[in-house]
Amino acid sequence: MTLPQTMTLIEITEPGGPEVLKPRQEPVPTPAAGEVLIRVHAAGINRPDALQRAGKYPLKPGMSPFPGLEVAGEVVAIGTGVSEFIVGDKVCALTNGGGYAQYCVAPAGQTLPIPEGMDWVHAAAVPETFFTVWANLFEMGGASKGQRALIHGGTSGIGTTALMLCREFGVKAFATAGSEDKCAVIRQLGAEPINYRDQDFAEVIAQKTAGKGVNVILDIMGGSYLNPNIAALGMEGRLVMLGFLGGAHAKDVDLLAIMAKRAIITGSLLRSRTREEKASIAEQLREYVWPVLAAGRCLPMIDKVYALNDASQAHARMEAGDHVGKIVLKVD
Repeated sequence: MTLPQTMTLIEITEPGGPEVLKPRQEPVPTPAAGEVLIRVHAAGINRPDALQRAGKYPLKPGMSPFPGLEVAGEVVAIGTGVSEFIVGDKVCALTNGGGYAQYCVAPAGQTLPIPEGMDWVHAAAVPETFFTVWANLFEMGGASKGQRALIHGGTSGIGTTALMLCREFGVKAFATAGSEDKCAVIRQLGAEPINYRDQDFAEVIAQKTAGKGVNVILDIMGGSYLNPNIAALGMEGRLVMLGFLGGAHAKDVDLLAIMAKRAIITGSLLRSRTREEKASIAEQLREYVWPVLAAGRCLPMIDKVYALNDASQAHARMEAGDHVGKIVLKVD
């Protein structure tokens, strides 16, 4: 396959707001050993992209300085040692950055075939959120059939994915949101909404569970929610933190409540996991979630699609907080 020498990608010209995202010409990358080169048809927008753009998400060695953590497209070149894909395969991938581009490399272990019947836009909205939710809610958080979960930010990309998978695997879910319209979406996804603007979520959880609390909480707020999260946990409950929109530091933590409940408080960053760890998550998704997607269930909710060169508008929409589900860039 003949490839062009250059391509368009989106760069972060300097740390700042959405306006610092600009198109730029760069050489088409070459896949290293264990990697595939993907002609990108669509790329997902995620909160870590905005943190990177703002200069608040330090890069590990080997990470691309360009934004974009998930893509869908066609394999157009293969690095040495890759046997599971061939040129022409339609795939989606969790990248190590650089996804806002016409071409992007990705480790083969973080690349998966697109589920049958799924289009580019929906496929591009899968990797980052499904990897994150599976690793944190089901793996680290131990959510399982018959248990109760609380999902903060229930209408975000992470939130909608978590709620759909909870419904699929028999987990009773509660979710927070900040408007009645968003609460209605949460109901449609089979969960019980809590409007955090006029309800105390810990009190609602206590009322709805007869004081038993939830088994696992998936949290994007961090410091400001720590004590009410502890209050909402049941015995031996697990609090898994994914973000810190409410602050990276917590004050006056109720340690006695943690001890009394034998609670586990943990968290993770998908970006800091090794290739081997990400490949393991990919295999679990392929086994447990890919058949669900291929059957047409738990498909990503798409909020809005933008052209590649309109990445700044996509970031502005995400940061405004009005979106429901995923925002995606259409590359072709």
